[in-house]
Amino acid sequence: MPVPKKKGITSNNNLLPSSEQASPSLPEQQTFHEHLRALTRSAVRVVIEEVMREELKQFLGADWGESTPERKGYRNGTYTRDLATSSGPIEDLEVPRDREGHFHTHVFDRYNRYEPRVAEGLTQMFVAGVSTQKVGEVAQTLMGVAPSASAVSRLNHTLTEQFEAWRERSLHTHWRIVYLDGVHFTVRHGDQTDSTIILTALGVDLEGAKEVLALRVCAEESKDGWMDLLQDLRTRGATQVDLIVTDGHDGLLAAVSTLFPTTLRQRCVIHKQRNVMNAIPKRERGAITTELTGIWKSLTKEEALTQLAAFQGKYQKRYPEAVRSLMEDEAHLLTFYAFPQVMHRYIRTTNAIESFFSNVRQRTDQIDSFTTETSCVTIVWAVMQAIHLPKIPVN
Repeated sequence: MPVPKKKGITSNNNLLPSSEQASPSLPEQQTFHEHLRALTRSAVRVVIEEVMREELKQFLGADWGESTPERKGYRNGTYTRDLATSSGPIEDLEVPRDREGHFHTHVFDRYNRYEPRVAEGLTQMFVAGVSTQKVGEVAQTLMGVAPSASAVSRLNHTLTEQFEAWRERSLHTHWRIVYLDGVHFTVRHGDQTDSTIILTALGVDLEGAKEVLALRVCAEESKDGWMDLLQDLRTRGATQVDLIVTDGHDGLLAAVSTLFPTTLRQRCVIHKQRNVMNAIPKRERGAITTELTGIWKSLTKEEALTQLAAFQGKYQKRYPEAVRSLMEDEAHLLTFYAFPQVMHRYIRTTNAIESFFSNVRQRTDQIDSFTTETSCVTIVWAVMQAIHLPKIPVN
């Protein structure tokens, strides 16, 4: 069957008003957004320059050409500077100044090339573990300008000031537990890397809340470094501690004995277990590890002592070095039994510090700006502020 022909359709284009036919099409999306950002920057420039002129007026106590008893100085033209904003870079911003050079605007810091919101955002990116290169890429995309090395340094300057205030704060007098441990980080000096140690004191108050009490950077873990940290705790008010939990570092133990001689001490059983296992052949480590763990998990101290004596008798001749390593800390291995049973799993190891710093490392591993010990400890401290420390039972 033949297909019927379609009827002709008259176009309606000829019926549109001539003005509508002549209207230009909208710019492409990218061009439109660039145009919009340019308009926004122009508006921001006008507002910022007006705000600064008003600031100078208030500072001088007089308007342009005005003579008043309150006048404290005179204008001295302007100087130009660039400013990175969330709408892109504003070039040759006119900043007013006074004749004596005492006026400083509050719109931005004197030597900061970023408006406060932008600076805060970039700083938070560094603290969150974003690499310097990635921060630069993001800043370039959003604002058309990437932070220089000196800008990064200035952005972190406020963190340093906050860290210094934190490390000098007063502490409670009485702490239920204090964990002590040294944590290793890497600091880069050009193509070379060095290991640095952050000595850490993590406290638990009488309500079970955890708080990092002190951080101290050392090239190596030593008695002097730990003495400085523990003396700092005492100077800031922490003079009474019910229990100190440590590993077996000789310098740390010597410092604790000197400055907290009457405080009970718990030797981390996990560290001790590793030391013992180093003297055991690999083929037997699985079974012997189970026996050691059984000692720490006994319900009573008496039961633990019985198992400890049995372990000593069983392995004294076969593995004397392992038994010697175990028994040299006998006086401090079972201290946790002096505290309520609900606390035992939390206080027989230094896991509280190690798990906390495992979280810190996840956020700092991508940071490539650790060029000094100061930047390392400052950013580590800043990262710590965003990490929740769960409470533990203390009664």
